[in-house]
Amino acid sequence: IMKNQFLYVAVLSCFVLFSCSDSELVENWKNPEIDSFQAQKVLVLALYNDKENRSVFEKRLVNELIAKGVNALNSDAFFMDYEADRPYTEEDLEALETQLLLDGYDAVLVSKVLGAEDKVTLVQSYRNLNRNFENFGSDYYSSQDLYTQEDQIEKYVVYHAQSVLYCICPEKERQVIWRASIDVTKLDSDKKAIKEYIKMLLWTLEEQNLLISSSKF
Repeated sequence: IMKNQFLYVAVLSCFVLFSCSDSELVENWKNPEIDSFQAQKVLVLALYNDKENRSVFEKRLVNELIAKGVNALNSDAFFMDYEADRPYTEEDLEALETQLLLDGYDAVLVSKVLGAEDKVTLVQSYRNLNRNFENFGSDYYSSQDLYTQEDQIEKYVVYHAQSVLYCICPEKERQVIWRASIDVTKLDSDKKAIKEYIKMLLWTLEEQNLLISSSKF
């Protein structure tokens, strides 16, 4: 019985822990040649097919970075004149990178959604896991709600996203400074998912001493 109780607590703890976490850092890679990096001017660029959410993401991230002392601008500040020409060829991008340098940018922070998948949590199914029934009747009576389990299943979407920080350096071609993959759970709305992603993104950048100087805050 003690073994079953331990199993129940362990399983329940995993569900509680998972349900309380709306974002997870899956990958966190930093260029070993770079200890810290603070940009003079960084372009925040989101690659996503939803224009509204893309705009919300960029504006929120830019505002958060500015609040932390980073000179950041969203993609509209740079791509406004080029929007109609998308998609770009490799030659176009080389010209755009040159223009970035001329405009004083020395970094680009690119974020993109790589995919999404549906998830289902059967939290309610474990409600009776640790209960011992003496007969069929009591077991059946307490388990009847399983017939309507659809009302108890928590359905949500997990976005797999990635952010990459590039140095726009004259002597190097789009050098990668840092890369992170983050899974974020959409429970109620896209706006909340964006908020959670940015929260994890900023925390990771500060921990790595990139863009945000941890000594200032």
